[in-house]
Amino acid sequence: MAVHPVPVFKLYGETQHWPTPDLLHCESIPERSRLHDWHIRPHRHADLVHILLISQGSVVVELEGTRHELQGAVTIVVPAMAIHGFRFSPDIQGHIITLAKPLADHLHALMGESSALKKADFFRLSPSREQERVATLVAHIDQEYRQPAPGRNQLLEALIQALIVELSRLASEPRSTSKRYAPRQSDRGRQHVEHFQTLIDAYYREQPSIEWFAGQVGVSSAHLNMLCRQLAGRSALQLLHERLLLEAKRQLTYTNMTIGQVSDSLGFSEPAYFTRFFKRNTALSPREFRLRQTAASGTA
Repeated sequence: MAVHPVPVFKLYGETQHWPTPDLLHCESIPERSRLHDWHIRPHRHADLVHILLISQGSVVVELEGTRHELQGAVTIVVPAMAIHGFRFSPDIQGHIITLAKPLADHLHALMGESSALKKADFFRLSPSREQERVATLVAHIDQEYRQPAPGRNQLLEALIQALIVELSRLASEPRSTSKRYAPRQSDRGRQHVEHFQTLIDAYYREQPSIEWFAGQVGVSSAHLNMLCRQLAGRSALQLLHERLLLEAKRQLTYTNMTIGQVSDSLGFSEPAYFTRFFKRNTALSPREFRLRQTAASGTA
């Protein structure tokens, strides 16, 4: 019997670059799951973290080969690289918040070992202040995400940080093993890819060679590329370029830096090279992208 690789997506069903300069994406669960007949087949994300809040309905969750039937008020955390799938009931209500890896890593660093983001888990919410606090934060995040306003980026980061604090408190509470998901130990290949992604976040502005990254990980460049293609669905160089592109979009959107300054800050030898890189990956020049973002925020 043929073995089919687990698909790697950005958002489920999508393979293009992260669609906005935001490090956070929020949508209702029915918005996407309805398009797939309420069944999100097992897949993984190389550099995204999911937080689901289910307020009504039921879901069968697959996490790294284990299966859980959940109903009512529950939150689910799916870290990067974890294989996951969902079968929702048609009456499902709730939201899914997706964090790009730079934001997830930042939040994890703020919380330290108590962070709820690095471990696949689910938390049943008792019908009390606990459920109300989490639901209120998610509703505020959804409202702010959909209706941009001055200070939107800062408020979203503050709200998501508050949500992670709430989830981390839940994670620290003693619970019976029947309420917890116990993830299986990561395989060595996944550890190598996660190490590589951590190095990308630390050194992407310097644009080291893939050979240098591979040496830091302790594997050959060919082996690193093979692991990245197998587990992340892209080559090692593509992952580095995606991180550069994300930061370029953020700087063009949220700062007044010139194109030359953005180019220099990201390690490009000259603005013309940066412009070619950006246009090759977005079909827009940096200037065109900035004008489009400005127009979008002006009409929001």
